[in-house]
Amino acid sequence: MTHWLQDRLGVAHPIIQAPMAGVSTPRMAAAVCAAGGLGSLGVGAASADGAREMIRELQALTARPFNINLFCHEPAERDGAVEGRWLEALAPEFARFGAEAPEVLSEIYKSFLVDDAMLEVLLETRSAVVSFHFGLPDAGRIAALKEAGCVLLASATSVDSALACQAAGVDAVVAQGIEAGGHRGVFDPDADDAALGTEALVAQLVGVLEVPVIAAGGLMEGADIARVLGLGAVAGQLGTAFVASDESAADADYRASLRDPACQPPVLTKTISGRPARCLQNALVGWGAVCGETVPAYPVTYDASKALMAAAKKAGASGYGAQWAGSGAMRARDGGAAEIMAQLVAEMRAA
Repeated sequence: MTHWLQDRLGVAHPIIQAPMAGVSTPRMAAAVCAAGGLGSLGVGAASADGAREMIRELQALTARPFNINLFCHEPAERDGAVEGRWLEALAPEFARFGAEAPEVLSEIYKSFLVDDAMLEVLLETRSAVVSFHFGLPDAGRIAALKEAGCVLLASATSVDSALACQAAGVDAVVAQGIEAGGHRGVFDPDADDAALGTEALVAQLVGVLEVPVIAAGGLMEGADIARVLGLGAVAGQLGTAFVASDESAADADYRASLRDPACQPPVLTKTISGRPARCLQNALVGWGAVCGETVPAYPVTYDASKALMAAAKKAGASGYGAQWAGSGAMRARDGGAAEIMAQLVAEMRAA
């Protein structure tokens, strides 16, 4: 029996490697593609030129379809007073490493909503799949990508956001459960979040959507994929399952923390970037839990965190990284991405 990814894209297995910005690499995506899955690259944290370079590198490694993921957040509403207080609160942390906090912060990531140069890169490179996180681009951008032949995916964390994705014309919705690592795909980070688990969300969306549903969040083994397929999902998307792979950009501290009981369970925090994201427990997350200050807008907060991470790393300190991970972090496997794919496929078939 064939499945949606196979029918639509010729992808052998209903497995998508999540586009983890800062962790996924062209080598990882290419290895997943070669093993019969849909590899992905997250370019939301990249400039248009940087994205073009990564996509061209991936195209040189594989002729198979892959996914390019973009951030569609509303541009930051700056508040100088909030940002100033945040930097003051962080000053003692910087001092621990013999460094000073930045004097000002920047909006370090440009949203695809307003990034015309990134749209040109996508139209030029014509990736088989383009996916959206945090929201949706306007109708003109969606039409341009569809005209270029791109299959479009979008993350949703609720029925309302999923229906909005469907109405916008995406080809499939990624149902992101609360177990997922990294940033929550909520459209409005200040609105109430029902925090639905992956299986509950998939079951709801399969019942109301006309487009296919892809499950994401907490999936670590083939049996997990088989279970969501049984609920009506057409594929499973896995991110944390590949964080410790040979091709991952995760550093040694990140890899060690995945299996450190002291860093478990991963928790949702706004401290690192300004938007809710599930991260392994570490010194930066712990500091944020007791800080008491209002967090600046995304991604302005991330500018401060990245500066602190760099200062800590220079001083040889651990525990200050953006160590995104889902609820199944301790089940992450070592080895090449292709080897992990083979294990997932075997487990899925056995299940």
